[in-house]
Amino acid sequence: MKLNLKVAPPQSQHKTCLIIGAYEGGQLTSAAKDIDKSAKGLIKQLFTDGLFKGKAGEVLPLFRSAQDFNHIVLVGLGKQGALSPTGFRRLIVTAAKSLSGTETDTITCYLTDAEVQGKSLAWKVRQIAEACSDGYYCFDLFKSEKRKNHLKQFIIALPDNKQLKACETALAEAQAITHAVTLTKNLANTPSNICTPSFLADQAKELGKQYRDIKVTVLNETQMQKLGMGALLAVSRGSAEEAKLICLEYHGGKKNQAPVALVGKGITFDTGGNSLKTPDNMVGMKYDMCGAATVLGTLTAAAELKLPINVVGIIPAVENMPGGSAYKPEDILTSLSGQTIEVISTDAEGRLILCDALTYCERFKPDVVIDIATLTGAVVIALGTHATGLMSNDEPLAKALLKAGIESNDRAWQLPLWDEYQEQIESPFADMANVGGRPAGSITAGCFLSRFAKKFHWAHLDVAGTAAFMFGPERSATGRPVPMLTQFLIDRVNHEN
Repeated sequence: MKLNLKVAPPQSQHKTCLIIGAYEGGQLTSAAKDIDKSAKGLIKQLFTDGLFKGKAGEVLPLFRSAQDFNHIVLVGLGKQGALSPTGFRRLIVTAAKSLSGTETDTITCYLTDAEVQGKSLAWKVRQIAEACSDGYYCFDLFKSEKRKNHLKQFIIALPDNKQLKACETALAEAQAITHAVTLTKNLANTPSNICTPSFLADQAKELGKQYRDIKVTVLNETQMQKLGMGALLAVSRGSAEEAKLICLEYHGGKKNQAPVALVGKGITFDTGGNSLKTPDNMVGMKYDMCGAATVLGTLTAAAELKLPINVVGIIPAVENMPGGSAYKPEDILTSLSGQTIEVISTDAEGRLILCDALTYCERFKPDVVIDIATLTGAVVIALGTHATGLMSNDEPLAKALLKAGIESNDRAWQLPLWDEYQEQIESPFADMANVGGRPAGSITAGCFLSRFAKKFHWAHLDVAGTAAFMFGPERSATGRPVPMLTQFLIDRVNHEN
């Protein structure tokens, strides 16, 4: 599918599917007014007859309903002046999904003329492009019958050329992000009998072959043992799959520029270990490597955009399995940092692999470190599936991520890391315990990680609620927070320039 920008009056687009918008109460966007005039009042008549109400996300396909137009998709924009950024994206995804099963090969979208609170034309261009890709996404790799995607060209209509340069930049960013998000989704949706730690390592190596600015190094268990990664390797002990520590270095900036380090949790399947999950709670656990997929996706976006910045990606990739050789509750582990950890639950394994990966980051002397992990069910209880949980030991870094989340429509919400919460993970036998009980479970997990991030500016993104819909027939990866992190990198580049 090609994404293009075009200045073209809608009434002249006869051989394409047109997406146009209308508000509740019958108010029409400029494109809808032009179509209505050419179609002799067709759109207004739909409101009069009660066939279309303009509610946000309402979609009405019209086939050969007017002499000049073969296919129109009318999209409800809700009350005029009330369309939020998230609402805008949602309705475009809905419109794209309504077309994804058809044989439509060319679409021209005129929703750039919709009013979105406080957002520019370029912002709308990027969101339309990203949302179209979301709407058309299908993971059918393992289905006998594949869904054929007939769409060859998706055109985003502009009112004029006045903001063309900004819109072209937005489209280029969107194309890189959609590519990265699709990669992230595909990796996360791949089942764990295929997506093993070794498979993730191979995918990283493929990125190294595809982009010459990316260097890839993979450590095996013997190498990690020599380094002293006792926490990470403990999690791997019960699995027949060998753990990998995957390191990607994107060199886009100056040689002496301190990098941004991204650390992604790569539990390719999580049974809970000897603290075994129930069968129902094991469904969806192939998504416990969404942090790892996010790192690979974000590095891909940076390389596609050729961002003048240095980025390091660290992925601890492990399976968490039960068994006679698996680690157990009340075991005491010695981490790469030298700090000791009493294991209370083997189902709190993500923080154990991340803590060694965070310590490993120190050798790259990063400017900032951001870890991404489907870490706690508690964050889903706190924030649902709408916002990523954010914790940080550096307020400027936290604010930069929150800002990037708002701009990219991939939002986060900051949670506290007060000293009082640290008391919950104290252990009578080791430097700390790996869990702090049910109260504030997401925060105490962040507190645990903070003990391994004292040497740098660090932020933790808990994406357990946002990286995937883990349950039910709609379960699928979302590709979040690739848009937020890519925007964060873009913002850093723009700030430094």
